Amino acid sequence: MKNDFNKHATHPLQTFEWGEFRKKTGVNVIQLNEMQITIHKVPYTFWTIGYVPKGPLPTKEMIPELEKIGKKENCIFIQLEPNIILNRHSGDERSEDSRIDFGQRAQLSQAPLSGAKRARMTDMNLVSATHPLFTKHTFILDLTKSEDELLKNMHPKTRYNIKVAQKHEVEVIEDNSDEAFAEYLRLTKETTNRQGFFAHTQQYHRLMWKTLKSKPANDERTNQLTAHLLTAKYNSQTLVAWILLVFKDTLYYPYGASSSKHREVMASNLMMWKTIKFGKKLGLKKFDMWGALGPNPDSKDTWYGFHRFKQGYGPKLVEFVGSYDLVINPVLYQLYKIADKLRWLYLKLGY
Repeated sequence: MKNDFNKHATHPLQTFEWGEFRKKTGVNVIQLNEMQITIHKVPYTFWTIGYVPKGPLPTKEMIPELEKIGKKENCIFIQLEPNIILNRHSGDERSEDSRIDFGQRAQLSQAPLSGAKRARMTDMNLVSATHPLFTKHTFILDLTKSEDELLKNMHPKTRYNIKVAQKHEVEVIEDNSDEAFAEYLRLTKETTNRQGFFAHTQQYHRLMWKTLKSKPANDERTNQLTAHLLTAKYNSQTLVAWILLVFKDTLYYPYGASSSKHREVMASNLMMWKTIKFGKKLGLKKFDMWGALGPNPDSKDTWYGFHRFKQGYGPKLVEFVGSYDLVINPVLYQLYKIADKLRWLYLKLGY
């Protein structure tokens, strides 16, 4: 069943393994043909919200089935975020060298979606999502290029920072031990406190790692989702820890944490370069950096620095079709939108 289901998946969040992990967190997981739906409870009510992250492009045949599930599960709406590309932008506008021609070598999950097709989304009772959970853009790096090509396509400052880390003898290794994971949790807590963003609980991370972590000598990557932990150390002190996901021909970077100490040794820069080399060593074709701002990012945006950090490695900026809500209960949906705005305002104010 696992291999049959994963055969059609184009993203980690649609894999059988991810569904097994989410079940352990108490989330109801429904597998519908080639689509995985998670059902999330609205606190203090018996209502729920459905979520289809990085699934297929909805069709008119799917909508009645989704509506049936939504009504059965007391969903207010079901949010759909298809893993469908709308546009590919240059990730770094410095030169044509930084633009990736994927060709037949490293095809993304599906071809870019035309404007006409996107317009058809609204013909299926789908509305633009009130609060998208996934970013509309991400950076994709072509791992089939040689190391020399990849270095050439980087921003000069990025190459310089990598050399700084190497000069300071920063060490980056894959370490899937319990001790390394404990360091990852410690740094995650430090990072979220320092940067003031919202993150999953430690229990969430523990369950994810227990379910997905790579086993020794495990090379059955074709239809299996695995997680890998990389750490960067300086003077025996862990400064950076990243959890990477591997699925089919793609490497993903969903979780990362770092220390505020010894920023001068540029450990994160070497971590990214070693991550790229890690993907190449596994024979992967693409590196999805898991999120980016748009082609004209606001320098005042909270995520601007992280966006620029990723951009320095010369990836391609990819835009997805976006997030859509399939409304099941129109009255409650309007009330939910108001409550959601108030909730985020409350969180941002720091109460």
